[in-house]
Amino acid sequence: MSVKIFIKRSVSESKVPELTILLKRLRSVTLMQPGYISGQTLKRLDKVNECIVISTWRSLEDWNDWIKNEKRMAIQSEIDELLGTETEYALYE
Repeated sequence: MSVKIFIKRSVSESKVPELTILLKRLRSVTLMQPGYISGQTLKRLDKVNECIVISTWRSLEDWNDWIKNEKRMAIQSEIDELLGTETEYALYE
């Protein structure tokens, strides 16, 4: 059964260009990860500094393998440092 991962980030307007570059790098690595199905990025309308990514994976095991991916961890570390907070994840099936 596929799983959906909700990835929430808050970003100030001034950091959007840098975050966009990092997210493009992350997405390019994600596309090569076994079990990845799709992803969608949404901006919250009532809180302009918040966005969410909905990522679909073939299985929880595939997601867990992705979380441990060294390239992902390196880029994610840059994202968290840029935002000054850890990215939030919520897993659903």
